[in-house]
This record gives sequence, C-alpha cells and structure tokens, in this order.
Amino acid sequence: MAMRKMLTKKPKPTKKTKRDVVIPPAPPYEKNWLKTGLIKEENQFGVVYKRVVEYDKTYCHGNKKIGDLQSTLEKWKRFDREHPLAPKSTNKLVFFDTETTGLKGAGTLIFLLGFMEQVENGFRMTQYVLPGPDHEAAFLYASKLWKEEMTLITYNGKSFDIPQVETRWTMNREKLPKLLTHHQIDLLHGARRVWKTELDTFKLTSIEEKQLHFYREGDIPGHLAPIIYQDAVKSGQAETLMKVLQHNEWDILSLVTLYIRATNLILETTNPETAITHTNIGKWFSDLKHYDDSAHFFKNVIEKYGSDHALSHYHYGFILKRNDAYDKAVQSFNIAAKQLDGRERIIAFEELAKLQEHKLKNLEMALEVTRKAMRFIEKDLDLTKRFRTRAERDFLKREMRLLRKIFPGEAQKTTKSD
Repeated sequence: MAMRKMLTKKPKPTKKTKRDVVIPPAPPYEKNWLKTGLIKEENQFGVVYKRVVEYDKTYCHGNKKIGDLQSTLEKWKRFDREHPLAPKSTNKLVFFDTETTGLKGAGTLIFLLGFMEQVENGFRMTQYVLPGPDHEAAFLYASKLWKEEMTLITYNGKSFDIPQVETRWTMNREKLPKLLTHHQIDLLHGARRVWKTELDTFKLTSIEEKQLHFYREGDIPGHLAPIIYQDAVKSGQAETLMKVLQHNEWDILSLVTLYIRATNLILETTNPETAITHTNIGKWFSDLKHYDDSAHFFKNVIEKYGSDHALSHYHYGFILKRNDAYDKAVQSFNIAAKQLDGRERIIAFEELAKLQEHKLKNLEMALEVTRKAMRFIEKDLDLTKRFRTRAERDFLKREMRLLRKIFPGEAQKTTKSD
C-alpha cells in the first residue's frame, strides 16, 4: 500500500496533429524562368512552374499520327480478354514520364513530371518543373496523382518512375493527400515481349528509330539532365533546362506512338511482320492462356514460312497437344527437334516421347526418341548444369519404363548401364 502511493499515473498520449504548413517564398530566379515560357502555378504548399503544349490530332511523331490513338482504344474495347497492354475503361488514360536527379536513394528528387492526355480537339501535354526542394510538396500536389485514379502508360515506369513518385510522396506524407494506386501499363515490358531476340537493345531511343522511324536531332543525353537542372537552380538561368523539357516531351510522344504500334501488332494479325515478332506475340497470348489467339499467330507464321521458322512449330506443338491433335503435334515437335538447339530441342524431344508413349502408344518410337535426346544432352555444352541433371534423370527413368513395357519380365540394360 505504501508503494502504491509512490506510483503516478502515466499521462495519456496526446493526439498528433499535422504541422502547420509553412509556404516557402518563390525562388529569386522566378523572372528568368518565366521568360523561357514556363507558367507559374501556386497552391497551398508553394509554387510550381509548368509548360503546356497542345497538339492537333494530325501531329506526326515519326511515322505515326498521334490521333490514331483513338482507333487504338477502340480496338482494345472490342478485345474482350485481359491483356497487360489493355487500358482500364473506367480510368482516364495518361502517358507519363519523369526526370530525376539520380537513379536511386532517398536523396534522389524528381524535378520534372510530364503528362499527356487526349482532349476534345487533340492532345495536351503538361510538364511540371520543381523550383527547388522547398517546393516539393507543391510540385507533387500539382500532379493531381492524389485526385483521381488513372491508367498511366510509361516506359519502365513500374520499376522506376512510379516507385520514385511513391518514395517522394512518402517523404511529404504529412502535408499531402494520400497517393492513389493507379493502373499501370509499362511499354518496356511490352516491347521486350514483342521484339525479343529481334532487337539488340530496348532503350527508348533505339525503339524510336527501329519501330517508330523517329530520329532525335539536337537531343541532350539523358545522363546530363540532372546536371542541367541543378545548374538552372543554381544560376537561375533556364534556357538550357528547356532542352531537358524537350527531351521529356519526345519521350512522352514516343509513348503515344509506341502504344499505337504495339497494339496494331498484337490485335491486327493481318499486318505483315517478321516471323520472330509474330511468334513472340503468339507466345505472349499462350502465356496469358488465350490459346485461340496464340494459335492464330503461329498458323500465320507456319503458312508463310513453312518449316523454316522452327520456333513457331515448337510453340504451336503445345497448342496442338492441348487440342488433342496429337499427330499434328508430333509433326511440329519433330521440326523443332531437328532444327532447334539447347533447351528447346531437348524439351521438343521430351514432348515427342510423351506423345508416342502415352497418346499414340508407339513404344518403340518413344524409346528411339528418348535415346536420341539422351545423346544430345550428353553433347550439348550450352545446357545449364541444373537443366542437364534434371533432363538426364527424367529420360533415364523414361528409358527404363519403356524397356519394361516393351520387354516385360526381362532384365534390361539402359543406355547408362555401362
């Protein structure tokens, strides 16, 4: 009881309140920046500068009119299946790109946010420029990424741009409204699926030249953008900074035309394209379990190139097997096994052995295919150790099983017995 008198009640924790927002003054170089054509925008968190550019529907970027986006969206409306490049019909569609002071780290700032969207008579691009770190909350707030859910089309946005926005938003979470979760379409992932093994690099500038026929003249190298921005803040002169905005503008215009180009390839199967491109698209549809779409692309390649493009036969074999067309599947896997090498060749042999043993009940042929595969496994130095070990084990088991079926009750000697 004496001890209880010494105890004191802990005070109840007080509710945390948001700190009063102190609006920083406009930077001293404001007049110089406004002379370059930038527009001042103020909100409750400070100042941000922006550039707005209007485009007519007939505007061409490379060999594509940006106005063709409307027919692109109509094609996606008629496509009633899921696809990573399909827009969300309930969301506003926005093409989005950023410029940052670095590639990673909490100290990396976004200094340029670029948006392009369709408007009644064409397109409007809005670029927001950060005046300085004190105005970051105003800069992020101006983006309206807190206001309504959008479909954001980016190039490597899932791995870079959006995570950077989320990081900077977190750093300003005490001031800003909550950042919404936006539907994302990343055209870098799409480009890799469509042009795998056909393009040496997937840098946006390379894609522009080879697929959009757009060639940049007078562009600044991307790695100089942070240096130019920091100099514009330090010196107060923004003339060279406008080149960074032009670099960002070209990036965003390329997103529009690349989206049109990729959609045409994926949804318009009659377009003349290379066997590699059509095979890649067919494989993508197969991975999405859209098997009818997938088969259509593979058949187009096979009709045009016959047995000259074995990879189409390889992927088509799985579709035929799934559709119980076993004899045709054997034909496709035979072409693949003869012409391909590495992992695909061994898997083609494996599929042939399965079909001959379990579906066509030709045990002698299954044994022949199995032994042929085992010889290739032994000779092919490009196979990974893990794949080789798994394949050797599986084919050896298959060989033993087939020998027991063909010669029941007899002691069998396998290929590896000696």
